[in-house]
Amino acid sequence: MATAVQAQTQNVPTAVSKPRARRVRQFDGRDVWVVAAMAGIPTILHVGLVWIPTIFSIILSFTDWKGIRLDDINWVGFQNYVQIFTVFQKNFFQALINNSVLLIFLFIGPTALGICLAYMLDRDIRGTRFFQGIFFTPVVLSLAVVGFMWQSVIYSPESGLATQIFGGGQSIDWLGNQSFLVPFGETYGVSWNFVAILVAIAWRHTGYIMVLYMAGLKGVDSSLREAAMLDGSNEWQVFRHVVFPSLKPINVVVAVITVIEALRAFDIIYVLNVPRKTEVLSILTTNNLLGEGGGNVGRGSAYATILFILCFGFVIWYVTNHYRNTQEGADT
Repeated sequence: MATAVQAQTQNVPTAVSKPRARRVRQFDGRDVWVVAAMAGIPTILHVGLVWIPTIFSIILSFTDWKGIRLDDINWVGFQNYVQIFTVFQKNFFQALINNSVLLIFLFIGPTALGICLAYMLDRDIRGTRFFQGIFFTPVVLSLAVVGFMWQSVIYSPESGLATQIFGGGQSIDWLGNQSFLVPFGETYGVSWNFVAILVAIAWRHTGYIMVLYMAGLKGVDSSLREAAMLDGSNEWQVFRHVVFPSLKPINVVVAVITVIEALRAFDIIYVLNVPRKTEVLSILTTNNLLGEGGGNVGRGSAYATILFILCFGFVIWYVTNHYRNTQEGADT
């Protein structure tokens, strides 16, 4: 009897449960408005606050507008650019040299020092948080505090800290010495007061680079370091062959930030010193726009356009190379 019941049970077809198809939720009117707001509002703000003023600045660079009345705008073509490269070539090329020196210095000085500080403070040692705060403090200080500190406390000709250490009992005008430390001919060069400003820039920029690299070091696999140490590598070899290659994304970000910072440098230079052979392109732009260069908004816009071309050209290079590397990685 039991055998017959089992046989009948085996012959009864069992219902196979089919997985339910997931319903795809369609966008309704509210979703469309949310997406449009999330994408549209930032786009409108970016175009209105960045690109429209940029386009107007480029247009004004072909005029001789003094910045007072719109009726006084006269089209002068490339006259402002011709004057920059002829009449004002001394100021322009000196500013270009200063920007280039600043760029090289930021890579050699603050960037290298920031990497070293980040690598040392990334270890689990006592007082790491304290030293991180000490080195990052200059980044969060206001420019008024930075200017007062370096002008009055460190670079004071009579009683400044730098004067007391290096002066030998004599006064030193750190920010007023316009003689060239590294001359490029008789007209151009790197002046002593610009070197003094570079030290202040390094003091403020190093902590920023340190924080960026510390964030990158958190993503480095510690097992790779341990394996390299077990293979007999010393600390320098571990950093060179294991840690630093792993920081390639951060290196790219730091390189972009450093180039942009060097090209748009303005704040500390303007706060520390009334420019005397310390001009950079952004200061020439400001002097013309504010009236110190004759109140010529057209010429100031021409300086700004040149600076924009330099910055934008580097950004285009970075985006192009990043896209190419991404495509190559996807193909492999």
